[in-house]
Amino acid sequence: MTRIRFIVGQEVLTATLDDNAPARDFAAMLPLDLTLSDYHGTEKVADLGRKLDDTGAPRAYTPKAGDITQYRPWGNLALFYKPFQSSAGLLRLGQFEGPMDALLGSGEVRVRIELAE
Repeated sequence: MTRIRFIVGQEVLTATLDDNAPARDFAAMLPLDLTLSDYHGTEKVADLGRKLDDTGAPRAYTPKAGDITQYRPWGNLALFYKPFQSSAGLLRLGQFEGPMDALLGSGEVRVRIELAE
């Protein structure tokens, strides 16, 4: 399992990536500096700049709070803080290991995502 961290100001949130092609492709992009914005009061999103490898991924996925995903049709990273309905093109990458409160402020949130050592 690959562990990553999200750095928001002085706070560090840890997460574990799944052992699948999209997650490995995402890990290869790290480190990343992104600006997250709120989407429908359900998730924080940011443009990744490209679609991840979806080899072997299911056609749809039903996200839970704490899930790290990519919405393949738009190529954006989607960090769910509330559960949502099954969505075609949603790729699960991993999950936060604890609360993700540091990401939930109003407005845009700057975050650095990197491999944990």
